[in-house]
Amino acid sequence: MQSWMRPLIEAGPLAVFVLVLARGDIYWATGAFMAATAAALIASYVIERRVPLMPLVGGVFVLIFGGLTLYLHDDTFIKLKPTLVNTLFAVTLFGGLAGGRPLLKPLFSAAFQLSDEGWRKLTWRWALFFLFMAATNEVIWRNFSTEFWGTFKLAGFLPMTFVFALAQVPLIQRCQLAPVPVETTTQRP
Repeated sequence: MQSWMRPLIEAGPLAVFVLVLARGDIYWATGAFMAATAAALIASYVIERRVPLMPLVGGVFVLIFGGLTLYLHDDTFIKLKPTLVNTLFAVTLFGGLAGGRPLLKPLFSAAFQLSDEGWRKLTWRWALFFLFMAATNEVIWRNFSTEFWGTFKLAGFLPMTFVFALAQVPLIQRCQLAPVPVETTTQRP
């Protein structure tokens, strides 16, 4: 996938949600969010012939909780979605650690090679970050307006995630394993 397309596919549905929320109400925004999410998942599959796990899980939650929001005409469901998704990710990562398997390793080992200690530390950090994001969502949606909550999803959560990811670079560099040299074989005539 082109490097500029991934952020568009991953953040595009959220931007659609915020734009429609600013011009309409939570129910129109939820419907637009669901449609944009489905389109993003389809686009990801068409371009890469696969859908990454985290966007897929998030997309399923958007469709389920968005559907409940629209069907029951209760915006609590769409507001709970980030809390539940982030908690699910945190519990999954903590569960992997409890079982001796840092689950970020199979997800990101193609991108970089870390020592076992590095994978454990990185997994702990992300699990705690997901809990922080879940708690932050709870505070925001329960104490502020729907418009503020919707805008914070784009203007708060995305930058916080980006800054947190960048803050992990020193750990990744410190725990990076040296690349294994590739042996070349020569054929004799």
